[in-house]
Amino acid sequence: MTTTETIKSGPASKGNGFTYEGALQDALKIHWKVEDVLAPNETLDFRRPFLPESLAGTQSIAVLSPAEQLHLNHIRGKTYLYLFGFVEEFILPFVLDQARESVHGSNARTRSLLTFAEEEAKHIDLFRRFDQELDRHLATKVELIGPAEAVAQQVLAHGRLGIALTILHLEWLTQRHYLESVKTDESIDPKFASLLRHHWQEEAQHAKLDTLLVHELASKASPSEIERGFDDYLKIAGILDGGLVAQVDHDADALERLAKRKFSPPDRVGIVAAQVRSYRHTFLVLGARHPNFVETLRSLSESGARRVEKVVETLAS
Repeated sequence: MTTTETIKSGPASKGNGFTYEGALQDALKIHWKVEDVLAPNETLDFRRPFLPESLAGTQSIAVLSPAEQLHLNHIRGKTYLYLFGFVEEFILPFVLDQARESVHGSNARTRSLLTFAEEEAKHIDLFRRFDQELDRHLATKVELIGPAEAVAQQVLAHGRLGIALTILHLEWLTQRHYLESVKTDESIDPKFASLLRHHWQEEAQHAKLDTLLVHELASKASPSEIERGFDDYLKIAGILDGGLVAQVDHDADALERLAKRKFSPPDRVGIVAAQVRSYRHTFLVLGARHPNFVETLRSLSESGARRVEKVVETLAS
């Protein structure tokens, strides 16, 4: 299965070489169930980190002991699952809406999008299964942003092109997480690594399908409507960024309980600042700067792509 095809530039590509038929055939080659990834009698190894350091950003926080850094990594593992499950709450209804439009049209399009939706629903179950295991062993409750349904409603209130760009961002993001960080890191818990690998496998096909959707929507849009799509994408990114910043404070509270100590105000400020940078890098910057995503943006609007990069420069600083 090819997971890193280079997307060709230009609106005329209409999906940059991807096809619904090809994505469907690749998707049908992948067969796994939630219990294949974490069986009922299996658990996680809490002696090991769950996320690679490049995604968790805990080891650079010098005021934390190694044990506290590991605690924070485990908290980040929990919030990673939650946040991906969180975004599935708006991805799933959006994809179903797109599939409904082709019921009387292309069978390959309908089948591939319904497979897309089914796999996203399976991912929600997968994340919940791991989250339940985390809750069984994590010695404190981690408060979480949300509720997911309310945020999904906020996101889905935007235009379809902006939503599709957001989803494409997240799908290419998943590819970077696995291929650039997880795949080569043997230090993390094998079960958590397996979760990330299985998630990556199916998201590879979803990135192709959403690329097709983005180009379909753009092909029916005027230049001003395309710019509004970029506006909506940036507004949704702002919603997600606000959620990430809020989550960092919840994480710091949970870490204090696990560490059994109250951080001094300067130490807490430093921990929060480091984790805001890490969250933004992991969930926003890596996706917005994926080469394939950037090429899609440029194929729609060079000025829109420049606007996105300016925002990303701020988030990455």
